[in-house]
Amino acid sequence: MTVEATATIVAVQEDIVRLRLIDPARGRLMKNEVVYIRPARAPGQRLKAEVLRVLGDQADAQVYESTAGVGLGDEVEQTGLLLSIRLGPGLLGQVYDGLQNPLEALAQGHGTFLPKGVAAPALPPGAKWTVTATRRVGERVRAGDVLATVPEGPILHKIMVPFALDEDWTIDWIRDGSMTVDEPMARLKTASGAVRNVTLAQDWAVRQALPRHLLRRGYSTRLYPSEPMITTQRLIDAFFPVAQGGAACIPGPFGAGKTVLLNLIARHSDVDVVILVACGERAGEVVETITDFPRLKDPRTGGSLMDRTVIVCNTSSMPVASREASIYTGIALGEYYRQMGLRTLMIADSSSRWAQAMRETSGRLEEIPGEEAFPAYLDSAIKGVYERAGVIQTNDGSVGAFTIIGAVSPAGGNFEEPVTQSTLAAVKCFLGLSYDRAYKRFYPAIDPLTSWSRYRNQLAAWSAEHMGPDWMARVDEMISLLNRGDEIQRMEQVAGEEGISSDDYLASEAAKFVDMVFLQQDAFDAVDSSVSLERQKQTFNQVYAIATSRYEFASKEDIRTFFVKMTGLFKNLNYAAPGTPDFQRLSEEIKALNDSVPVT
Repeated sequence: MTVEATATIVAVQEDIVRLRLIDPARGRLMKNEVVYIRPARAPGQRLKAEVLRVLGDQADAQVYESTAGVGLGDEVEQTGLLLSIRLGPGLLGQVYDGLQNPLEALAQGHGTFLPKGVAAPALPPGAKWTVTATRRVGERVRAGDVLATVPEGPILHKIMVPFALDEDWTIDWIRDGSMTVDEPMARLKTASGAVRNVTLAQDWAVRQALPRHLLRRGYSTRLYPSEPMITTQRLIDAFFPVAQGGAACIPGPFGAGKTVLLNLIARHSDVDVVILVACGERAGEVVETITDFPRLKDPRTGGSLMDRTVIVCNTSSMPVASREASIYTGIALGEYYRQMGLRTLMIADSSSRWAQAMRETSGRLEEIPGEEAFPAYLDSAIKGVYERAGVIQTNDGSVGAFTIIGAVSPAGGNFEEPVTQSTLAAVKCFLGLSYDRAYKRFYPAIDPLTSWSRYRNQLAAWSAEHMGPDWMARVDEMISLLNRGDEIQRMEQVAGEEGISSDDYLASEAAKFVDMVFLQQDAFDAVDSSVSLERQKQTFNQVYAIATSRYEFASKEDIRTFFVKMTGLFKNLNYAAPGTPDFQRLSEEIKALNDSVPVT
């Protein structure tokens, strides 16, 4: 059935079109409304677009396809709906584009080169799910309450009352059994007699925070992040932790190892669901991610890592408009799983490409530009993304966390550019990658002298309980040692080794030792790529004891020889699995070397 057109195209500029209502008295235009353009030159084709701004009976809309073939007078049909995605069982393991079209289904239906205007159901329509009802007929429910559960891979998927419902509802009927996502599994009634069928799936507008209605009415509660997200990367967990439900950014230049680091965090972090948003990255990197993840073993379950991962993919060769939408699609997915009481991590790579997409769209709308031609609302847009992270106590009392880590790709590694600066103002953890460290093969190439985490004080109670009462003070001492070591090395470059005292030389070598054996980690070694929190604590205590000991050395040559030997032993120890003969032997050699030097 053809929907009646309510507007026509009056102007076209690249992927921006202007449309005008045919009869202003019979309708209205709404910001962020989804509309479909029907090009007269391609009968049957429907191009999806989103209204960006309304100007009386006219509006500017961005088209999520090429506008080649769109002409003046082409018909436009309105949906009355905001840009939304489908939420329900079947999301895990999928690879979507920015508008939640499953790429594999599109390829099977239309081949590798997609025609314009094609789409596919976001959730497998024919898949049967085993539903177990958790409520009974006659019970009263409200938005966000759990009605049933569905096993989906490694998680138990909760089917919830649609999040936008206002009133209290009574369950009229509810059923168990095997069903598809579109079959009714319950019917709800209000006191006024209104009836609502509930299926396994529901839609949500991606630009609106999913729990906002639940929080406003007191059904769910926002909590203060109080636990770290364990990444198993020593430098992050010990020095610059990220809280569960927190926000962090990883800026860095090309070649600094950002992609490898993000993949390690996605694979080993203690979260239930991972959402990867490939936003404007090169197609080769995205293809590598899509190919690698199904082959990677999930350290949590032993199955494929893809079983608890959702990939939202919009490469640099895809339309700019859908690249801008892809971030919001990933956020809405993360909020959905958080509302189930799960720990969810979203990694956006890269938010710079997302900001560049906004800049292109803003330029075509002829808006007043801000710094470096980015839109004037860049700062508020970035803050609006990261503030959707957080910890929520849901309706049923379970606690879910949604953590956002955004990669930033500043041109030339310039951290003073607008996207990086706006991101730093929005997050509480900054893991700055250094090209110089990457050039020296120091990985992860996070610079400990410029990076910071405001979560350290926030997580002080957790650290005192799990890592030791003096953990924070000792980490601060090691950061101070690294800064002092850097100052001494700069002094040595000017004055030479003879121009610095033995005490300064000892501090410089101790700082190098901490950097080499604790801050660096081999991403491709089976043992060292992922280090448990208990082993991190053990290693840090050993390193701290050596780095702070007041050794008595006869000469600077003795200092250098001692730390070279100690560094070599510790690096080999990092590669040795606990309990193995190598681990025992190296531990004994480290102790013997340490005991061979007298201390004051």
